[in-house]
Amino acid sequence: MPTYKGISSEAFRHPLDREAEETLRNLPGFDLIASKFVEFLYERPQFVYHLGNSIQVGPRQYSTIYQMFRECVKDLDIYPEPAIFISQYPLANAYALGQEHPSIVLNSALLDLMSEAEIRSVIAHELGHIKCGHTILTQMALWAISTASFIGEMTFGLGNLISGGLIYAFYEWKRRSELSADRAALLVTDQLNPVLMSMMKLAGGSLKYGNECSLPEFIQQSQRYQNLDEDGLNQVYKFLLYNNLAQGVFLSHPFLVERISHLQQWSGSDQYHQIRNGNYQKSAAEGAVDVKAETPTSQEEILRRQIEELQKEIDRIKKKPQ
Repeated sequence: MPTYKGISSEAFRHPLDREAEETLRNLPGFDLIASKFVEFLYERPQFVYHLGNSIQVGPRQYSTIYQMFRECVKDLDIYPEPAIFISQYPLANAYALGQEHPSIVLNSALLDLMSEAEIRSVIAHELGHIKCGHTILTQMALWAISTASFIGEMTFGLGNLISGGLIYAFYEWKRRSELSADRAALLVTDQLNPVLMSMMKLAGGSLKYGNECSLPEFIQQSQRYQNLDEDGLNQVYKFLLYNNLAQGVFLSHPFLVERISHLQQWSGSDQYHQIRNGNYQKSAAEGAVDVKAETPTSQEEILRRQIEELQKEIDRIKKKPQ
């Protein structure tokens, strides 16, 4: 497996992730959060919970998983080494948390459903979140959302407009951050199919009938999903599925068929092959090389305009005479 000494997360960060994060950080109210406060309020309690109620992976606990984990940590040049836990849960899933003392959690169902190559890709994906600093941003945003909701109750609804914009911006960023973590998984595994197979199994994998699933068929399904955009009404449906504004329900991850499409495109890009050849942006501590950044897309401009319109509406209401 390739090792990317000194690699910066900016080398593989998806431009949609980068742009959405900037929008989120610039939203009114978000800069109220202090990372140390978040550490004590969210990070430590979760670490204590998993230390008390899960199995911490190590040389003598899930040693195979631990070996894969350590290789992934080395490949992405993450230091210090995060903790890793296995949690007893029937839903195949994994997640990363914490920044000062980061850790990743794999649900036990995921270990039963996936091959070692696929588990490796999931571990690399979660480490990608840590490498990109997504975990601390998630914690800060959740705290800001709860704070904004409280402000809304105390200001007769005015803060609800801020809260609504913050919630929308957060979930828009959260979904896009997954695209960067998927890239980390591809860099570490150095093979596209195990990453795509892990996504297919997360979408609807089965222990009993898994041999009847076809990755090429799932890739074709991904293309059919993309083709739905030819009808403008389908684009509206997609937006509402991601953002149920009426009920305040938002999806935190892109549909898996979308993630497959994005990763396939990147796997054939010059940027990916440049990184594979050792030509990538390095962290400040390691020096840097010039790498041409990807240009923003029209989707980023749409998100920026939406947030700007929301801010204008907030300012307009503030100026109204009471």
